[in-house]
Amino acid sequence: MNASKLSLASSRLALVAALGLAAVASPALAEDTTVEATQPAAEAAPEDDLHNRQTGAGGEIIVSTAGLKELDLLAGTSVLGIADVQRDAATGQIGDLLAKLPGVSATSFSPGASRPVLRGQQAERVRVLIDGVGTADVSNTSADHATSIEPITIERIEVLRGPAVLLYGSQAIGGAVNVIDKRIPTRVPDEAFHLDAFGAVDSATNLRTGAASLDVGIGSNLVFHVDGSWRETDDIDIGGFQVAPELRADLLADAAEEEEEGELEEAAELREAAGVRGTVANSAVESWTINAGLGLILGESTFGASIGWYDTDYGVPTRPGAAHPEGEEEGGAEAEEEGEENVTIGLRQFRADFKGDIALGDGAFERLKLRVGYSDYTHTEFEGAEVGTVFDSTSVEARAELVQNADGVLRGATGVQYTHRDFFAEGAEAYVPPNLTDQVALFTLQEWGTGPFQIEAAARAEFTKVEAQTLGIERDFDTFSGALGLVYEGIEGIRLGINGSRAERAPSAEELFSEGPHIATQAFEIGDADLDTERAWGLEAYARGSIGKGTFGLTAYRQWFSNYIFLEETGEEEDDLPVFQYLQSDADFWGFEAELSYPVIDTGSFRLLTDLRASYVEAELDDGTAVPRIPPLSLLGALEAQTGPLDLRGEVQWFDGQDRVTTFETATDSFTLVNALIAWRPLKDNGNVTVQLAADNLFDVTGRRHASFTKDFVPLIGRNVRASVRLSF
Repeated sequence: MNASKLSLASSRLALVAALGLAAVASPALAEDTTVEATQPAAEAAPEDDLHNRQTGAGGEIIVSTAGLKELDLLAGTSVLGIADVQRDAATGQIGDLLAKLPGVSATSFSPGASRPVLRGQQAERVRVLIDGVGTADVSNTSADHATSIEPITIERIEVLRGPAVLLYGSQAIGGAVNVIDKRIPTRVPDEAFHLDAFGAVDSATNLRTGAASLDVGIGSNLVFHVDGSWRETDDIDIGGFQVAPELRADLLADAAEEEEEGELEEAAELREAAGVRGTVANSAVESWTINAGLGLILGESTFGASIGWYDTDYGVPTRPGAAHPEGEEEGGAEAEEEGEENVTIGLRQFRADFKGDIALGDGAFERLKLRVGYSDYTHTEFEGAEVGTVFDSTSVEARAELVQNADGVLRGATGVQYTHRDFFAEGAEAYVPPNLTDQVALFTLQEWGTGPFQIEAAARAEFTKVEAQTLGIERDFDTFSGALGLVYEGIEGIRLGINGSRAERAPSAEELFSEGPHIATQAFEIGDADLDTERAWGLEAYARGSIGKGTFGLTAYRQWFSNYIFLEETGEEEDDLPVFQYLQSDADFWGFEAELSYPVIDTGSFRLLTDLRASYVEAELDDGTAVPRIPPLSLLGALEAQTGPLDLRGEVQWFDGQDRVTTFETATDSFTLVNALIAWRPLKDNGNVTVQLAADNLFDVTGRRHASFTKDFVPLIGRNVRASVRLSF
């Protein structure tokens, strides 16, 4: 990082610190009352029950942002607790953790980099947040970039789909994932200290991981928090051939051609690549994190700040036959790989956060919520021991919300948000020039009505400036997004609703200014500085609630895009790579999500639950061609027996094949994963101590996520036995 960037980063950190100190030094805003002892997050609810997951199927959905307990404009909301993380956090990336939820898939670029795909949307249309503000990494710019979140240190995850998610920003046009962590304490523990710990090992990646967090009360109003984690894996084991059948056939055909030309060594290398099975080379991961925070609790008001460090090194698997060992879009150019070395990525992020939640009394507004996040991020791509490309990003995001009192005519929240990002890349593959993005937004979410009918409305105005300094280009975008919903509660235990929305998104710097080789997608990408605002009309209908002792949820949706931004192959070549250019067209997305949880048997001491989930999305451009990397139909069915201290779960997850593809991607075959789990809580008086044994992909099948750039040569993990323990005292 050069001196000017270091100076800029230091000045922004000072600004964040000043904001935090100013808020903490203003206790006059808070009620001067004594602290009521509250349970720490880990003991707030009996999350040890594996079925105890809040979803859009029923009950209240607690969403951190708008202060509303029932947010029907977020029709597809799911909330995962720490028990779900223990069950599904096999790779340490947030995308793979969430992939069993309806409407959710993952980019699964590699075990070290996997981002969520929501309703077929990814990258710039899905925001990943930490307690309401962005992660400030560069995972949105490319699928090979990791998301800077360690799942095993979080408290819960909110997966938000629906029109009101635009309150988080226009980049959430497809949805948002909001991670609530423990860095800034908001409660005083009952005991002198509270300890959470987690450890796990597995067979398919040789995983070794552990994490711990500690909360210590200092006096009656102050809480100190510290947490850390470590994760290490080897190359992953897989069930069959590394490369997909179509790619394998191409490699063998190329080998035959090389042999005819007398190139016997090259032919042997190609045949060897086609025959690799059982493992994916260069897929190992090592990461560690450390965070510390301080929380001040003054009656119903809380203030706090934290700092943290995220550090990971992971391999980027080689596409066999490619000219470069980093991943490639399917159907791209092939060339010799002799002399090439493994590509690895080293990611480092320093993060500072401030949060304030101020009680305002009985007036028009109940609370003022403040949130500031600062990030200094560096991401280095190595070719062997040599530095290839370095990505630097410093950013500040600040958000303030006024939450109205619930006894008013209107219930909701209104706020303002500011985001600044300074992005810089240098090296052979710095395909995006240095750029600055500044954004100011105003937003509101309102709910009216107390009878069987309720009306909900959301709106966001956004003013964005994107500047490429070296190109001398500046673009300004003024966008407006809004949503209107009608809810009917005339049927006991069931909520019916319909939402309409109009969303607008400003093009990103990558879409505007890219020009250069992007090896991760095996393409020479060219942006368009004249791109227009992307717009979408949306319609969503849902039903959710209770059926006896069970819960259900069903959502159907459709989005009509104009000026949809996408990459299209031009037929030309540059630097031995196919040229892809960002274009705009109309596009149409539609799909559904469904889930049902029902106790087939419930005697009080024994329950047998059935868990059913389904999701489907279809998308095509105006000319009838398919939008690339759209996940296929997926179904999940599970039976779970709960007997107090012991739970047994068996599940089957089926993915249909996907043959609706563009000219530059390959189809994927259907596959089925069978998983089993045993969870044991040995302590009667503490259900948060859980020992778990899980077996994923019991039949060792080869599965490939269609949403992945690397699906042709990075299949999902094969048969994997995992043992873990979670402690909370």
